[in-house]
Amino acid sequence: MSKRTALFDRHVTLGGRMVDFAGWEMPVQYSGILDEHRAVRESAGAFDISHMGEFFVRGAGATTWLDGLLTNQIAKLAAGEAQYTLMLNEKGGVIDDLIVYRLGEDEYLLIVNAAKIDEDAAWFRAHAADGITFEDQSGEYAAIAVQGPVARGVFQNVFGEALSGDRNRVSRIQFEGADGFVVTTGYTGEEGFEVVIPNSGAAALWDALIAGGAKPCGLGARDTLRLEMCYPLNGSDLSPERTPLEAGLGFFVDLTKDDFIGKSALESQKAGGLESRLVAIAVTEKSPPIRPHYAVWHDGAPISETCSGALSPTLGYGIAMAYLPVAVAKPGTEVEIEVRGKRYKASVVKKPFLKRN
Repeated sequence: MSKRTALFDRHVTLGGRMVDFAGWEMPVQYSGILDEHRAVRESAGAFDISHMGEFFVRGAGATTWLDGLLTNQIAKLAAGEAQYTLMLNEKGGVIDDLIVYRLGEDEYLLIVNAAKIDEDAAWFRAHAADGITFEDQSGEYAAIAVQGPVARGVFQNVFGEALSGDRNRVSRIQFEGADGFVVTTGYTGEEGFEVVIPNSGAAALWDALIAGGAKPCGLGARDTLRLEMCYPLNGSDLSPERTPLEAGLGFFVDLTKDDFIGKSALESQKAGGLESRLVAIAVTEKSPPIRPHYAVWHDGAPISETCSGALSPTLGYGIAMAYLPVAVAKPGTEVEIEVRGKRYKASVVKKPFLKRN
C-alpha cells in the first residue's frame, strides 16, 4: 500500500488526481499540468514534497565525514548555506543526488529523493564513524515548495517577513508553534523557497500558503518545469550505471579535495575521456508527446533512448534528455526520436531548454 503524506486529505479536498510515485500516493495534477506549469512560470505554485527524505548529521568531524562520502566540498559551506551534491558508488555511478544544508558548525540537514530514503540511510549507516550521529527523520517531517516569480510575496504574506534574496540558504523558522526550516532552493528554475516542518504543522502551513497566493501544483507540472531547465531526475537521468561526469554534473564534483567514494573512478574516466554525455534534444517538427525510453536515431540507426521527455508547455514543442555517444553529442547535431513506430526530426541543443534571467 502506498504511503500518504500529512497533506493527503488536502490534496483530495482540492480535487488532486492521486497516483503512486516512489511508493507514495501523490497528486499528479489539480487543475491541469499546463495550467499549473504556467502558474509557476508566471506567478507561484505550491508543491507537496513531503515524500522526500530528511536526514540530520551531527557531531565533531561531521564535515570531514560528509566530505568523504559526497562529491561536492562540504567544507566550503558556511552555516546557513546549502549545496547540491551527489552520493556515488565505488564505480562512480550515482546512488542519489541530494542537497546538503549546513545548520551549524557541526550540524547538517540532508534532503534526499523519496525512492532512495531507505537505501541512502543504509548507505550512510554502513559508513558510520565515531562521534558522528546520523538520524533519518523522514517520517517526522513534511515539506512544501513554493516556486515562481511572486514566491517572495507569498512568503511575506504568510510569515510577515522578507525572504532571503540569496539562493541556497537555510534558516530556522517557526509557524504556529512548530519549529522548522526555510530554504531558498527549488527544482523549477524559478525563485522560491521550501519549508521543512513537523508533520503536525503541515496542513495549516499548506492552507496559509494557498491563501497567501500559491496555486496547488502536482508532480506533472514539477516534471515539465524541471525538464525545461534540464534538471536531472534520479532513476531516469541519473543511475548507478552513469557517472556525474557523463550526466554533465562535473561542476558539482570536486576532484581536488581529499578522497571520497567514487573519486578514483571519476579520475580514470576523466583521464580516458567520456564515451557518452547526457544531452538536451529538441524535437524540430510537430510530434506526439515525448516520453522516456523512446529510441533516438542518428544516420539511420538507433543509438540510444530518451531518459526524460515531455511536451514543453512554455516552448510548445517536444523536449527530451538522452545519453548520446560523444561524437553526436554536440549542439546542432541532427537526430530523430521514434514515437509509436514513426521517427520525428530533432536536434541536440545547448542546456537548458529554457533560459531564465
